[in-house]
Amino acid sequence: MATTRRSLPLLRTLIAGKTQTRTVTYMPRPGDGAPRPVTLIPGDGIGPLVTNALEQVMEVMHAPVYFEKYDVHGDMKRVPQEVLDSIKKNKVCLKGGLRTPMGGGVSSLNMQLRKELDLYASLVNCCNLPGLPTRHENVDIVVIRENTEGEYSGLEHEVVPGVVESLKVITKFCSERIAKYAFEYAYLNNRKKVTAVHKANIMKLADGLFLESCREVATKYPSIKYNEIIVDNCCMQLVSKPEQFDVMVTPNLYGNLVANTAAGIAGGTGVMPGGNVGAEYAVFEQGASAGNVGKEKIVEQKTANPVALLLSSAMMLRHLQFPSFADRLESAVKRVISEGQYRTKDLGGQSSTQEVVDAVIAKLD
Repeated sequence: MATTRRSLPLLRTLIAGKTQTRTVTYMPRPGDGAPRPVTLIPGDGIGPLVTNALEQVMEVMHAPVYFEKYDVHGDMKRVPQEVLDSIKKNKVCLKGGLRTPMGGGVSSLNMQLRKELDLYASLVNCCNLPGLPTRHENVDIVVIRENTEGEYSGLEHEVVPGVVESLKVITKFCSERIAKYAFEYAYLNNRKKVTAVHKANIMKLADGLFLESCREVATKYPSIKYNEIIVDNCCMQLVSKPEQFDVMVTPNLYGNLVANTAAGIAGGTGVMPGGNVGAEYAVFEQGASAGNVGKEKIVEQKTANPVALLLSSAMMLRHLQFPSFADRLESAVKRVISEGQYRTKDLGGQSSTQEVVDAVIAKLD
């Protein structure tokens, strides 16, 4: 009799769990549901193609955002002031790829955006997608990269003809705040380990300062395991046993290399979401370097992969505190990938961008 009484509450819980299909994600403040303006930069190459795909999906979802679109190209000398003003007003931007001219002393607009808005943290989430075959399974790596200094400081000059000096700048302030961001991310997302990537065995002062900052911050998060790895060994470990990594925190240049390597292992840059964030502003874009921004053939055939930008916009929706819309979008994209009927060439299929978009729209619940 006592056993029966104890089992009744459990039975009621099970029945309730079967009938209840929605859960409370968060309690919005009054006015939180108002549509939010987002600055949109289609960019170069495949950028307009994939941002157009994104706009279609957002419209069908009735997502609570609307776009302020600006025409920006990588060969411009500077990001137009009206674009910066728009991002500063809206706090959030979504962008396609911008070409970065090789050599010639032309500054990268991507770097200008990061410095002007102090987007000090780059985050790329490299994980296996169900149904997409890769060489390694159980890959779920978050690469958090310092975004404003290091080799990307742009401090170069020609000492004498034929001799160029390029300065790598590492500061304690920037190293500490990126380390703190990585540990905060790990703590809030229930991650278990943070790995600092460095070359302090050679660059004892610069990378040594970065490493020292990471160690200091790590002591304040005793529940999160902390370890360190030299960047060359890191690359070897990534391609041989990537499942050992969880959250990785890196200086600027190493982060670029590590994020692209991890993305290739987990399914390719075409499916990896990412964003750049600071204290006030956030810019969301494809997580790892596309490499196909300038490939005219992909643009002509309209076969660019929109998945990475769609998943990045799901990250954006969570950032804007619209988690239900983010879940709908992410679930639809993952179902399309899992079923395998509609995939672009980089994922082993023959679908066009529009066919993938139509498939995602059809899967929206």
